[in-house]
Amino acid sequence: MDCSGCSYTKAFWLLFAICLLTMLPFIGLSDFHTKGEPREAIVAYSMLEQGNWILPQNNGGDIPYKPPFFHWCIAALALLFNGGIVNEAISRLPSVIALVAMIMTCFSFFAKRTDTLTAAISALIAFTSFELHRAGMNCRVDMMMTALIVMSLICFYRWYEKGLRGLPWGAILFMSCAALTKGPVGIILPCLTTGIFLLCKGTNIFKAAALLIICAVLSTLLPAIWYIAAYHQGGKEFLDLVMEENFGRFTGTMKYDSHVNPWYYNLITIIAGYVPWTLCAVISLFTLHYRAFGKPSLERLSSLFRNMSPVNLFSFIAIMAIFIFYCIPESKRSVYLMPVYPFIAYFFALYLLYLVRNGSRAIKIYGVILATVAILLPVALIIAKSGLIPDTMFKGRHAALNIAMLHNIADIGGAFSIMIISLTTLTGIGWYVYCRKKLNDRHIFAIIAVTLGLYISLDGVYQPAVLNAKSMKGIVAEIERHAPESEGKLYEFIAEGVFSTGNPVHFFEPNFYLGNRTGNFYKTRPDSGFLMINDYDAEKYLPEFKTEGYDFTPVYKSSQTSKIHSSIEVYRFNKTNAAVK
Repeated sequence: MDCSGCSYTKAFWLLFAICLLTMLPFIGLSDFHTKGEPREAIVAYSMLEQGNWILPQNNGGDIPYKPPFFHWCIAALALLFNGGIVNEAISRLPSVIALVAMIMTCFSFFAKRTDTLTAAISALIAFTSFELHRAGMNCRVDMMMTALIVMSLICFYRWYEKGLRGLPWGAILFMSCAALTKGPVGIILPCLTTGIFLLCKGTNIFKAAALLIICAVLSTLLPAIWYIAAYHQGGKEFLDLVMEENFGRFTGTMKYDSHVNPWYYNLITIIAGYVPWTLCAVISLFTLHYRAFGKPSLERLSSLFRNMSPVNLFSFIAIMAIFIFYCIPESKRSVYLMPVYPFIAYFFALYLLYLVRNGSRAIKIYGVILATVAILLPVALIIAKSGLIPDTMFKGRHAALNIAMLHNIADIGGAFSIMIISLTTLTGIGWYVYCRKKLNDRHIFAIIAVTLGLYISLDGVYQPAVLNAKSMKGIVAEIERHAPESEGKLYEFIAEGVFSTGNPVHFFEPNFYLGNRTGNFYKTRPDSGFLMINDYDAEKYLPEFKTEGYDFTPVYKSSQTSKIHSSIEVYRFNKTNAAVK
C-alpha cells in the first residue's frame, strides 16, 4: 500500500483496488436495523414493483421524501446484477460507488496539482474517516449527495483553470444529479463556493455571478422534468412536501423540529466524524515546537491567505463556505458536512507529512495506540467466547438487547472471520516491527494499513454480529409465519405516525422485509386482515377501535430482545356492521 514511490498510474489503481476490496465484500453482512436504510430501499423496491419511477407509493400510501436519483441507482443495479431484487447489499452499493468515485476523483485532482504522495495520503485519510466510511456503507442519500457536490466543485475548478471558457458541463451534470438526490442545495453549495473562490482570485463580480447563474439555471433543467412529472402525480401533497423539506428546513419554518442543534454542533460532528484521525491530531498538539511558528497576527494570517496556491485556496474556501452555510439553518446533521471531508483530508495529509519530516513522536505514538487495539481485538473476542462475561451484568431496559449482542459476538467463528481477524492482528504486529525504523513517509502508510485492518474487522466480523441483534428480520419471519399474505392483508398502526407532525413513522424494517405489503389501518379502516401494532399502542387504541365494531384476535407477540422500546403485536381482525355501544 506504500505509494511513496509509485507513479500516478500505479497509485491510482492501487488506491482503487484498496477501496473496493475493503468495502464490497462486507456491504451485505449487516441486516437493516434502523428506520433510515429500509425507508430508502423500499422506494427502489416500490419503483420496480409498481413500474412507477417518478413517485411510487410505499409504506401504506406514502410518497418518497427525497428526489429519486439515489433510488433510481438502487433499482437499476438491482435489475443489472440481482434479477430485479432489492436487498441490503444492492441497496448500499450506490453509496459504495459514490464514495469510491469521490475518493478517486479527489486523488486525481490533488495528484495533478500537487504530487502523488500527498494525493494518495489525503485520499486514504478521507476514505478511513469514520463519517465517510459509515455513509459509504449505508443505504442513505447522503453519500451520493456528498460525492456529487465534491465532483461538481472539482469540475468548477478545472473550468477556472481553463480561464472560464465555455461552460463546465461536468459540474452542471453533477449538480443536476445532486438536485435530483436531495434538492436545490446540490446546486447552491457548488455555485456559492466557486463564486467566493472566483472573487478571491480577482474575477469580476458581475462576470462571475452571470456565469454561475447560467450554470445554476442549466442545472435545474433535468430536475425540473422530474418535479413537473411528480407534481402531476402527487399534486398539492407533493408540493407541500417539497416546500417543507427544502425551504422550511433551511428557514426553520418546518411544522416540526428536525435535528435542531446549535452552530457549534457542526464543530463537534467534524471532530467526531474524523475519528480515528482526530486522535492523531490531538496527540500531535503536545509534540509541536510552537516557537518555530512565531507569534500569530492578522498580518501573518492575511499574508498566508494571499500567498496560498490556487488549489490550497480553493480547498480552504470549500471547507469554510460549506461549514458556515450549514451553521445558518437550525436543522443540523453530521452528514450535511461530509463535502468538506476530502478537503480537510488534503490539509491533514500536508500536516502529517510535516510531522514526519520534522521527526514528530506523535506519528509513532498514534501508531502504537492503533496497533495495540488491533492486537487486543482477538483477546476481547476470546473473553466473550469464554463466557467470562455473565448475562447478569446487564441491567435496565437495554439488557436484553445487550445480552443478544454479547451472544452474537460469542458465536463469531468460521474461516472467513478468522482470516479477517488474523489479518487485522498482523497489521498491528507489522506496525510494531516497522516503527523501529527511522521515521519516514512510509510510516504514514503503515498507520493507514492498521486503520484499514481495523475497519475490515469492524465491517466483516464485529459490526454484523452487533447490529444484527438489533434487526427485526427474525421478527418478520415470525410475522410471515403467523400472518401469511394468503390469509389476509397486513396493516399497521403507529400512533406517532398518525397523530404527530413531521416525517411519518412506520414499521420501516418489517415493511421492507415483508415486500411492501403493509397497508395503513387508520386511513383505510379495512373490514378484515391482520394488524401490526406496538404493545403500548395496542393497550391504548385497540379499545377505541373495538367501539367501531372491530374484533381483534392476537396471533403473535415479539419479545423485546431485538427492539429496545417495545414489542410488536399482530392481531387478526374483523369488523362487524354495527359498532359496539
